Amino acid sequence: MSKPVAATAPVLPTRIGPFRANRLAIALLLAALAVAPGELGPLTRGLMVDAFVQVSAFVAATLLLFYGAEKLFRFDIGQALSRARVWQVPLAALLGATPGCGGAVVVVAAYSSGHVSFGAVVATLTATMGDAAFLLIATRPDAAAVVLPLSFVVGVLSGWAIDLLSRRFPVRNSCTGGITVPLIGRNRWRDLAFGALALPGLVMGITDLAGQDIEAIFGLALPAIALAGTAVGLLIWAASPLQAMTNPSDPPLARMAEETAFISVWVIVAYLAYDYLAVFSGLDLAALFTTIAPILPLAGVAVGLIPGCGPQVVVATLYINGAVPFSALIGNAISNDGDALFPAIALNPRAAILATLYSTIPALIVAYGFYFLAPGFMN
Repeated sequence: MSKPVAATAPVLPTRIGPFRANRLAIALLLAALAVAPGELGPLTRGLMVDAFVQVSAFVAATLLLFYGAEKLFRFDIGQALSRARVWQVPLAALLGATPGCGGAVVVVAAYSSGHVSFGAVVATLTATMGDAAFLLIATRPDAAAVVLPLSFVVGVLSGWAIDLLSRRFPVRNSCTGGITVPLIGRNRWRDLAFGALALPGLVMGITDLAGQDIEAIFGLALPAIALAGTAVGLLIWAASPLQAMTNPSDPPLARMAEETAFISVWVIVAYLAYDYLAVFSGLDLAALFTTIAPILPLAGVAVGLIPGCGPQVVVATLYINGAVPFSALIGNAISNDGDALFPAIALNPRAAILATLYSTIPALIVAYGFYFLAPGFMN
Protein backbone atom coordinates (compact mmCIF):
# COMPACT_ATOMS: atom_id res chain seq x y z
CA MET A 1 0.00 0.00 0.00
CA SER A 2 1.40 3.45 -0.85
CA LYS A 3 2.83 5.52 1.95
CA PRO A 4 0.95 8.76 2.55
CA VAL A 5 2.41 11.97 1.26
CA ALA A 6 3.69 14.31 3.94
CA ALA A 7 1.40 17.17 4.82
CA THR A 8 0.63 19.45 7.73
CA ALA A 9 0.32 17.46 10.94
CA PRO A 10 -3.27 17.21 12.19
CA VAL A 11 -4.31 19.16 15.27
CA LEU A 12 -5.36 16.67 17.92
CA PRO A 13 -8.07 17.29 20.52
CA THR A 14 -7.19 18.20 24.12
CA ARG A 15 -5.43 15.38 25.93
CA ILE A 16 -5.50 14.24 29.54
CA GLY A 17 -2.17 12.52 30.05
CA PRO A 18 -1.92 9.87 27.30
CA PHE A 19 -5.66 10.03 26.57
CA ARG A 20 -7.80 12.16 24.28
CA ALA A 21 -10.24 13.96 26.55
CA ASN A 22 -13.42 13.38 24.55
CA ARG A 23 -12.70 9.69 23.97
CA LEU A 24 -11.70 9.14 27.60
CA ALA A 25 -15.04 10.61 28.69
CA ILE A 26 -16.94 8.19 26.44
CA ALA A 27 -14.86 5.22 27.62
CA LEU A 28 -15.49 6.11 31.28
CA LEU A 29 -19.21 6.48 30.58
CA LEU A 30 -19.34 3.02 29.01
CA ALA A 31 -17.44 1.59 31.99
CA ALA A 32 -19.87 3.25 34.38
CA LEU A 33 -22.83 1.77 32.51
CA ALA A 34 -21.21 -1.68 32.73
CA VAL A 35 -20.98 -1.54 36.54
CA ALA A 36 -24.29 0.24 37.12
CA PRO A 37 -26.68 -1.34 39.64
CA GLY A 38 -29.98 -2.95 38.84
CA GLU A 39 -30.87 -4.12 35.34
CA LEU A 40 -28.63 -1.64 33.53
CA GLY A 41 -25.25 -3.15 34.49
CA PRO A 42 -25.92 -6.80 33.56
CA LEU A 43 -27.61 -5.73 30.31
CA THR A 44 -24.63 -3.54 29.36
CA ARG A 45 -22.07 -6.22 30.20
CA GLY A 46 -24.02 -8.81 28.21
CA LEU A 47 -24.11 -6.54 25.17
CA MET A 48 -20.38 -5.83 25.47
CA VAL A 49 -19.70 -9.57 25.56
CA ASP A 50 -21.86 -10.04 22.45
CA ALA A 51 -20.11 -7.19 20.63
CA PHE A 52 -16.65 -8.61 21.36
CA VAL A 53 -17.44 -12.23 20.51
CA GLN A 54 -19.78 -11.60 17.58
CA VAL A 55 -17.91 -8.73 15.90
CA SER A 56 -14.61 -7.53 17.40
CA ALA A 57 -12.84 -10.91 17.35
CA PHE A 58 -13.79 -11.46 13.70
CA VAL A 59 -12.72 -7.92 12.75
CA ALA A 60 -9.36 -8.48 14.47
CA ALA A 61 -8.76 -11.76 12.61
CA THR A 62 -9.70 -10.26 9.25
CA LEU A 63 -7.54 -7.15 9.64
CA LEU A 64 -4.53 -9.10 10.92
CA LEU A 65 -4.80 -11.47 7.96
CA PHE A 66 -5.13 -8.60 5.48
CA TYR A 67 -2.36 -6.41 6.88
CA GLY A 68 -0.09 -9.37 7.54
CA ALA A 69 -0.37 -10.53 3.93
CA GLU A 70 0.18 -6.99 2.68
CA LYS A 71 3.37 -6.68 4.73
CA LEU A 72 4.59 -10.18 3.86
CA PHE A 73 4.18 -9.81 0.09
CA ARG A 74 5.01 -6.08 0.01
CA PHE A 75 2.16 -5.38 -2.40
CA ASP A 76 1.84 -1.69 -3.26
CA ILE A 77 -1.84 -1.12 -4.05
CA GLY A 78 -1.33 2.53 -5.01
CA GLN A 79 1.15 1.63 -7.75
CA ALA A 80 -1.09 -1.20 -8.97
CA LEU A 81 -3.96 1.25 -9.35
CA SER A 82 -1.91 3.67 -11.42
CA ARG A 83 -0.94 0.86 -13.84
CA ALA A 84 -4.38 -0.75 -14.04
CA ARG A 85 -5.72 1.37 -16.92
CA VAL A 86 -8.98 -0.27 -18.09
CA TRP A 87 -9.17 -2.30 -14.88
CA GLN A 88 -8.72 0.74 -12.68
CA VAL A 89 -12.44 1.19 -11.92
CA PRO A 90 -13.10 -2.51 -11.12
CA LEU A 91 -9.99 -2.61 -8.91
CA ALA A 92 -11.09 0.57 -7.13
CA ALA A 93 -14.56 -0.92 -6.57
CA LEU A 94 -12.99 -4.12 -5.25
CA LEU A 95 -10.92 -2.13 -2.76
CA GLY A 96 -14.06 -0.29 -1.72
CA ALA A 97 -16.00 -3.52 -1.25
CA THR A 98 -13.28 -4.83 1.07
CA PRO A 99 -14.63 -4.65 4.66
CA GLY A 100 -13.49 -1.55 6.47
CA CYS A 101 -12.44 1.78 5.03
CA GLY A 102 -8.75 1.18 4.26
CA GLY A 103 -9.24 0.17 0.63
CA ALA A 104 -11.42 3.17 -0.17
CA VAL A 105 -8.96 5.52 1.55
CA VAL A 106 -6.16 4.14 -0.66
CA VAL A 107 -8.16 5.05 -3.77
CA VAL A 108 -8.90 8.55 -2.45
CA ALA A 109 -5.19 9.03 -1.72
CA ALA A 110 -4.30 7.81 -5.22
CA TYR A 111 -6.76 10.33 -6.70
CA SER A 112 -5.10 13.11 -4.69
CA SER A 113 -1.81 12.33 -6.44
CA GLY A 114 -3.41 12.05 -9.88
CA HIS A 115 -3.01 8.27 -10.28
CA VAL A 116 -6.68 7.34 -10.71
CA SER A 117 -9.71 8.82 -12.42
CA PHE A 118 -12.71 10.47 -10.78
CA GLY A 119 -14.76 7.44 -11.86
CA ALA A 120 -12.49 5.26 -9.72
CA VAL A 121 -13.28 7.44 -6.69
CA VAL A 122 -17.02 7.16 -7.35
CA ALA A 123 -16.63 3.40 -7.80
CA THR A 124 -14.83 2.89 -4.50
CA LEU A 125 -17.16 5.18 -2.51
CA THR A 126 -20.21 3.47 -4.04
CA ALA A 127 -18.90 -0.03 -3.37
CA THR A 128 -17.73 0.55 0.19
CA MET A 129 -19.87 -0.34 3.19
CA GLY A 130 -17.16 0.73 5.58
CA ASP A 131 -16.86 -0.80 9.02
CA ALA A 132 -20.52 -1.84 8.98
CA ALA A 133 -19.46 -4.67 6.64
CA PHE A 134 -17.62 -6.35 9.50
CA LEU A 135 -20.76 -6.31 11.63
CA LEU A 136 -22.87 -7.73 8.81
CA ILE A 137 -20.37 -10.48 7.96
CA ALA A 138 -20.13 -11.57 11.59
CA THR A 139 -23.87 -11.61 12.32
CA ARG A 140 -25.66 -12.03 8.96
CA PRO A 141 -23.19 -13.63 6.53
CA ASP A 142 -26.07 -14.57 4.23
CA ALA A 143 -26.98 -10.91 3.80
CA ALA A 144 -23.32 -9.90 3.47
CA ALA A 145 -22.94 -12.44 0.64
CA VAL A 146 -25.53 -10.41 -1.27
CA VAL A 147 -24.73 -6.84 -0.20
CA LEU A 148 -20.98 -6.84 -0.83
CA PRO A 149 -20.97 -8.36 -4.35
CA LEU A 150 -23.97 -6.24 -5.36
CA SER A 151 -22.27 -3.09 -4.05
CA PHE A 152 -19.17 -4.04 -6.05
CA VAL A 153 -21.15 -4.44 -9.30
CA VAL A 154 -23.02 -1.16 -8.74
CA GLY A 155 -19.70 0.54 -7.97
CA VAL A 156 -18.09 -0.70 -11.20
CA LEU A 157 -21.05 0.38 -13.34
CA SER A 158 -21.24 3.76 -11.60
CA GLY A 159 -17.50 4.36 -12.01
CA TRP A 160 -17.54 3.55 -15.70
CA ALA A 161 -20.59 5.77 -16.23
CA ILE A 162 -18.93 8.67 -14.42
CA ASP A 163 -15.72 8.30 -16.45
CA LEU A 164 -17.78 8.46 -19.65
CA LEU A 165 -19.65 11.50 -18.32
CA SER A 166 -16.40 13.15 -17.22
CA ARG A 167 -15.16 13.21 -20.80
CA ARG A 168 -17.92 15.73 -21.53
CA PHE A 169 -18.12 17.38 -18.09
CA PRO A 170 -14.67 16.98 -16.49
CA VAL A 171 -14.23 17.25 -12.72
CA ARG A 172 -11.12 19.27 -11.87
CA ASN A 173 -8.74 17.58 -9.43
CA SER A 174 -7.83 20.35 -6.99
CA CYS A 175 -5.92 18.18 -4.51
CA THR A 176 -2.89 19.96 -3.09
CA GLY A 177 -1.41 17.35 -0.77
CA GLY A 178 -1.63 13.85 0.59
CA ILE A 179 -3.05 12.27 3.73
CA THR A 180 -0.87 12.32 6.81
CA VAL A 181 -1.41 9.54 9.34
CA PRO A 182 0.65 9.48 12.56
CA LEU A 183 3.16 6.63 12.77
CA ILE A 184 3.00 4.33 15.81
CA GLY A 185 6.19 2.55 14.78
CA ARG A 186 6.10 -0.50 17.04
CA ASN A 187 3.90 -3.10 18.73
CA ARG A 188 2.87 -1.86 22.19
CA TRP A 189 1.84 -3.92 25.21
CA ARG A 190 -1.81 -3.07 24.62
CA ASP A 191 -1.60 -4.35 21.03
CA LEU A 192 -0.18 -7.66 22.28
CA ALA A 193 -2.83 -7.86 25.01
CA PHE A 194 -5.66 -7.18 22.59
CA GLY A 195 -4.37 -9.81 20.15
CA ALA A 196 -4.03 -12.35 22.97
CA LEU A 197 -7.65 -11.77 24.02
CA ALA A 198 -9.02 -11.65 20.46
CA LEU A 199 -7.72 -15.17 19.72
CA PRO A 200 -9.88 -17.02 22.31
CA GLY A 201 -12.65 -14.54 21.47
CA LEU A 202 -12.50 -15.76 17.88
CA VAL A 203 -12.79 -19.38 19.04
CA MET A 204 -15.85 -18.41 21.07
CA GLY A 205 -17.34 -16.52 18.15
CA ILE A 206 -16.89 -19.45 15.77
CA THR A 207 -18.45 -21.77 18.35
CA ASP A 208 -21.38 -19.38 18.64
CA LEU A 209 -21.84 -19.30 14.86
CA ALA A 210 -21.91 -23.11 14.92
CA GLY A 211 -25.04 -22.88 17.05
CA GLN A 212 -23.48 -24.05 20.29
CA ASP A 213 -24.31 -22.71 23.76
CA ILE A 214 -21.11 -20.77 24.44
CA GLU A 215 -22.18 -19.80 27.95
CA ALA A 216 -22.42 -23.46 28.93
CA ILE A 217 -19.22 -24.42 27.10
CA PHE A 218 -16.91 -21.61 28.24
CA GLY A 219 -18.53 -20.62 31.54
CA LEU A 220 -16.95 -17.67 33.35
CA ALA A 221 -14.15 -17.54 30.78
CA LEU A 222 -16.62 -16.05 28.28
CA PRO A 223 -17.40 -12.78 30.12
CA ALA A 224 -13.88 -12.59 31.57
CA ILE A 225 -12.16 -12.67 28.17
CA ALA A 226 -14.77 -10.61 26.35
CA LEU A 227 -14.95 -7.84 28.96
CA ALA A 228 -11.16 -7.75 29.30
CA GLY A 229 -10.87 -7.45 25.52
CA THR A 230 -13.48 -4.69 25.54
CA ALA A 231 -11.60 -2.83 28.26
CA VAL A 232 -8.28 -3.05 26.40
CA GLY A 233 -10.01 -1.93 23.20
CA LEU A 234 -11.47 1.12 24.96
CA LEU A 235 -8.02 1.92 26.34
CA ILE A 236 -6.47 1.71 22.87
CA TRP A 237 -9.19 3.90 21.39
CA ALA A 238 -9.07 6.51 24.15
CA ALA A 239 -5.28 6.88 23.87
CA SER A 240 -5.07 6.64 20.07
CA PRO A 241 -3.42 9.46 18.11
CA LEU A 242 -5.39 8.37 15.04
CA GLN A 243 -8.83 9.18 13.67
CA ALA A 244 -9.61 5.72 12.28
CA MET A 245 -7.17 4.70 9.54
CA THR A 246 -3.63 3.52 10.32
CA ASN A 247 -0.28 4.16 8.67
CA PRO A 248 0.70 1.38 6.21
CA SER A 249 4.25 1.47 7.63
CA ASP A 250 3.09 0.36 11.09
CA PRO A 251 3.28 -3.30 12.24
CA PRO A 252 0.20 -5.38 11.30
CA LEU A 253 -0.60 -6.15 14.97
CA ALA A 254 -0.66 -2.47 15.94
CA ARG A 255 -2.81 -1.62 12.90
CA MET A 256 -5.22 -4.43 13.75
CA ALA A 257 -5.55 -3.32 17.38
CA GLU A 258 -6.08 0.36 16.51
CA GLU A 259 -8.68 -0.19 13.80
CA THR A 260 -10.53 -2.98 15.62
CA ALA A 261 -10.77 -0.80 18.73
CA PHE A 262 -12.24 2.05 16.65
CA ILE A 263 -14.81 -0.23 15.03
CA SER A 264 -15.67 -1.93 18.33
CA VAL A 265 -16.62 1.33 20.03
CA TRP A 266 -19.17 2.09 17.35
CA VAL A 267 -20.53 -1.46 17.51
CA ILE A 268 -20.91 -1.25 21.29
CA VAL A 269 -22.68 2.11 21.05
CA ALA A 270 -25.02 0.76 18.37
CA TYR A 271 -25.80 -2.38 20.39
CA LEU A 272 -26.47 -0.36 23.55
CA ALA A 273 -28.58 2.26 21.79
CA TYR A 274 -30.87 -0.35 20.24
CA ASP A 275 -31.33 -2.51 23.33
CA TYR A 276 -31.65 0.38 25.76
CA LEU A 277 -34.41 1.85 23.64
CA ALA A 278 -36.17 -1.48 23.24
CA VAL A 279 -35.87 -2.56 26.90
CA PHE A 280 -36.35 0.67 28.81
CA SER A 281 -38.87 2.41 26.55
CA GLY A 282 -40.97 -0.67 25.84
CA LEU A 283 -41.18 0.33 22.17
CA ASP A 284 -41.50 -2.36 19.53
CA LEU A 285 -39.10 -0.79 17.03
CA ALA A 286 -39.89 -3.28 14.29
CA ALA A 287 -43.61 -2.49 14.55
CA LEU A 288 -42.88 1.24 14.74
CA PHE A 289 -40.77 1.22 11.59
CA THR A 290 -43.39 -0.88 9.78
CA THR A 291 -45.76 2.09 9.93
CA ILE A 292 -43.31 4.19 7.92
CA ALA A 293 -42.04 1.37 5.70
CA PRO A 294 -42.17 3.29 2.37
CA ILE A 295 -39.65 5.90 3.54
CA LEU A 296 -37.19 3.48 5.18
CA PRO A 297 -35.16 2.88 1.98
CA LEU A 298 -34.93 6.67 1.54
CA ALA A 299 -33.90 7.03 5.19
CA GLY A 300 -31.17 4.41 4.73
CA VAL A 301 -29.81 6.26 1.71
CA ALA A 302 -29.98 9.61 3.55
CA VAL A 303 -28.05 8.26 6.55
CA GLY A 304 -25.42 7.03 4.10
CA LEU A 305 -24.68 10.65 3.18
CA ILE A 306 -23.37 11.27 6.71
CA PRO A 307 -19.56 10.96 6.78
CA GLY A 308 -18.08 8.24 8.97
CA CYS A 309 -18.94 4.65 9.84
CA GLY A 310 -20.85 5.14 13.08
CA PRO A 311 -24.28 5.97 11.61
CA GLN A 312 -23.88 3.14 9.10
CA VAL A 313 -23.19 0.63 11.90
CA VAL A 314 -26.45 1.78 13.50
CA VAL A 315 -28.38 1.05 10.27
CA ALA A 316 -26.78 -2.41 10.05
CA THR A 317 -27.72 -3.05 13.69
CA LEU A 318 -31.33 -2.08 13.01
CA TYR A 319 -31.41 -4.50 10.08
CA ILE A 320 -29.88 -7.35 12.09
CA ASN A 321 -32.52 -6.83 14.76
CA GLY A 322 -35.32 -6.89 12.18
CA ALA A 323 -36.28 -3.24 12.61
CA VAL A 324 -35.61 -2.16 9.00
CA PRO A 325 -35.88 -4.12 5.74
CA PHE A 326 -33.11 -5.26 3.42
CA SER A 327 -33.99 -2.45 1.02
CA ALA A 328 -32.93 0.12 3.64
CA LEU A 329 -29.71 -1.78 4.32
CA ILE A 330 -28.68 -2.05 0.66
CA GLY A 331 -29.56 1.61 0.04
CA ASN A 332 -27.36 2.62 2.95
CA ALA A 333 -24.55 0.27 1.88
CA ILE A 334 -24.39 1.81 -1.60
CA SER A 335 -24.79 5.45 -0.56
CA ASN A 336 -22.44 5.48 2.43
CA ASP A 337 -18.76 6.30 2.00
CA GLY A 338 -17.52 5.35 5.47
CA ASP A 339 -14.43 7.09 6.82
CA ALA A 340 -13.03 7.50 3.30
CA LEU A 341 -15.21 10.59 2.87
CA PHE A 342 -13.21 12.51 5.52
CA PRO A 343 -9.88 12.55 3.63
CA ALA A 344 -11.77 13.07 0.38
CA ILE A 345 -13.41 16.22 1.78
CA ALA A 346 -10.08 17.44 3.18
CA LEU A 347 -8.25 16.95 -0.11
CA ASN A 348 -10.88 17.97 -2.64
CA PRO A 349 -14.24 19.12 -1.19
CA ARG A 350 -15.99 19.63 -4.53
CA ALA A 351 -15.02 16.22 -5.91
CA ALA A 352 -15.93 14.55 -2.60
CA ILE A 353 -19.39 16.09 -2.52
CA LEU A 354 -20.00 15.25 -6.18
CA ALA A 355 -18.85 11.65 -5.66
CA THR A 356 -21.10 11.03 -2.67
CA LEU A 357 -24.08 12.68 -4.39
CA TYR A 358 -23.53 10.54 -7.50
CA SER A 359 -23.63 7.42 -5.33
CA THR A 360 -27.12 8.28 -4.08
CA ILE A 361 -28.62 7.77 -7.53
CA PRO A 362 -27.86 4.03 -7.85
CA ALA A 363 -28.54 3.67 -4.11
CA LEU A 364 -32.11 4.91 -4.53
CA ILE A 365 -32.67 2.80 -7.65
CA VAL A 366 -31.44 -0.43 -6.04
CA ALA A 367 -33.09 0.24 -2.66
CA TYR A 368 -36.54 0.88 -4.09
CA GLY A 369 -36.06 -1.90 -6.61
CA PHE A 370 -35.80 -4.34 -3.70
CA TYR A 371 -38.60 -2.59 -1.81
CA PHE A 372 -41.14 -2.90 -4.63
CA LEU A 373 -39.96 -6.04 -6.44
CA ALA A 374 -38.68 -8.18 -3.55
CA PRO A 375 -40.10 -6.71 -0.32
CA GLY A 376 -39.45 -9.79 1.80
CA PHE A 377 -35.94 -10.52 0.50
CA MET A 378 -33.38 -11.27 3.26
CA ASN A 379 -35.71 -9.97 5.97
